[in-house]
Order: sequence, then structure tokens, then C-alpha cells
Amino acid sequence: MGLQKCVDVDGCLAVAIDCAKRAGQIIVNNFHSAKTVEHKGMVDLVTETDKACEDLIFKQLKLSFPAHELIGEETSAENGTPLLTDAPTWVVDPLDGTTNFVHKFPFVCVSIGLVVNKVPVVGVVYNPIIDELFTAVQGKGAFLNGKRIYASSQEKIGNAMLATEVGTARDKKTVDRTTNTINNLLYQVRSVRLSGSCAMNLCGIACGRLDMFYELGFGGPWDVAGGVLIVQEAGGLVFDPSGGDFDLMSRRIGASNAHLKQALVSGLTGYVSSSL
Repeated sequence: MGLQKCVDVDGCLAVAIDCAKRAGQIIVNNFHSAKTVEHKGMVDLVTETDKACEDLIFKQLKLSFPAHELIGEETSAENGTPLLTDAPTWVVDPLDGTTNFVHKFPFVCVSIGLVVNKVPVVGVVYNPIIDELFTAVQGKGAFLNGKRIYASSQEKIGNAMLATEVGTARDKKTVDRTTNTINNLLYQVRSVRLSGSCAMNLCGIACGRLDMFYELGFGGPWDVAGGVLIVQEAGGLVFDPSGGDFDLMSRRIGASNAHLKQALVSGLTGYVSSSL
């Protein structure tokens, strides 16, 4: 409750939803159009739409909350990721799933998180293509299009749906580690999904579509700042893949329902120690 007293979280949520929906309309307008694609890495893409969405969101957040800090994917790509302080800080991924967007694969979203004292207190993730809005405020539950959602009750890893991502690195060491990890877990779970959006995977945990998720070496805090709180408020768990406490700036994450954390951590043991 002390964190919420620092800011008007309900007012912040309303502004974040408005930003997400307005940016989402830009994504919808450009989804089927030809894209101008730039490369941040060999397979790490950015489009004019990413930049336009971040500009729109940042302008509105600066206008609404001039004392708050801002961290965004595209500005961080150009200037480096700033340090996360205890100040109220908006952490924004204007278009999570850019490769999906380029290929017209509809697993894309806007992710906006408000972090106070390094703890997420507001989370918004919006997929405008299928019109799904996930929201959470600390201590008030998680919602999908206004309806309360909960993580799954699955207790057996053999019946679990696992999601992960391969990331953008293509050096042999990283690729081998990634595929070996998936191979190990594939023998234990019902099925594996690689959907191309970290934020949407977290929301999948929150609404019970997925039972476990992990990713190693993702781009930065913007990928997870919105979804982490949504998982937690839905009764799910967020943690470091080693089993320790989650660090928003670490570029590695594990998430599960309330029952399968240890099963996932055990499946990752021996595969995550050398990763980012």
C-alpha cells in the first residue's frame, strides 16, 4: 500500500490504457502495409511503427506525469538503457513482437509498466490485432478486457504448456544452449510454444493459457515491465530462472502458475548459469 500512496495508480492506469490503445491503432493501421525495416542486429528488427508508437506514448506520459522517469526500447537502443532508480518510472515497449509485426503474425502488443521503488505497480499489455487488453494494479487483481483472470491450476509438468523464446543471438554457443535447454524440457512437458512476444507470453501465464514460461537474454526491462505485475496479480509467480528473486534489469525471467515453479527451475538447472 505504501507504494501506491506515492502515485495515483488508478489515474496512471487510465493514462496507460489510453496510450496503449492509441498506439495500438497505429499498429492496426500499419499491420497489413509494407514496412520499412531496420536491423538492430542480425534478426533484431525495428520499424517506423515502433518509433511512432514510442513517440506517441512518451509524449502523453511526459504531459501527464512530468516528474516521472521514462525508459523505452527505441530510445534505449539509441542512447543506452538508463539506470532504474526508485523514482516513479514508466517502462515501455511500444511494439513487442516486431518480427511478428513484419511478417503479419498477429502476436504483437504494446507493453507499458509503471515501476516505483523498482517494484511494478501498474501493468498494461494490449494486443490491438485481436483486441485483448490485459491490465493490473498492485493489490487489485489482473484483468483481460475488464474480466478478472487467474493463472492455471495445473500441478503436473507432464500436462503443462511451456512457452519460451530463442532470442536474437545466432552465435553457435548461444544457439546450442538454447536448443539444448528446450530439448531437455520438451521431454517433460506436454508441448512448447515460441510465439515471439515476451509480454504476451507473460499474459498467457496470467490468463491460464500457458503454465510455464522462461526467456534468457531478452532485450531489456521494457519486455517484461508490463507483464510481470499482471502475472503476479493473477496468482502466478515471477522469478529468476535459477529460482532466485526476479530482477527487472537482468534480461532473464521465469514465470509459472502457483504450482510449477520448482518443476521449471529443476528443468532449467544446468542450462542457465552461463547465460545473461
